[in-house]
Amino acid sequence: MGLLNVIRRMALREKLPIREIARRTGLSRNTIRKYLKAGTVEPRFSVPERPSKLDPFADKLAAWLKTETLKSRKQRRPLTQLHADLVALGFTGSYNRV
Repeated sequence: MGLLNVIRRMALREKLPIREIARRTGLSRNTIRKYLKAGTVEPRFSVPERPSKLDPFADKLAAWLKTETLKSRKQRRPLTQLHADLVALGFTGSYNRV
């Protein structure tokens, strides 16, 4: 739930004073007063679709992970080995991406 919706619910439904809303949300009273007075809806930021470096290898990695879950814990390959195998296939991303 968006922050503006929470502030409006506290003010309109629960009839809390601005000072109590400020205490509960951690925002200043001026900010809460501004949000209540504006009456606008919460802004929605669109995140553009960006291709990941892992996208071409996603199917292969998913298949590997599926086979690894069927093995016992001692027989599984560590993630460092999975990353090394992906690098051998041409993956240029970092270990953290995997």
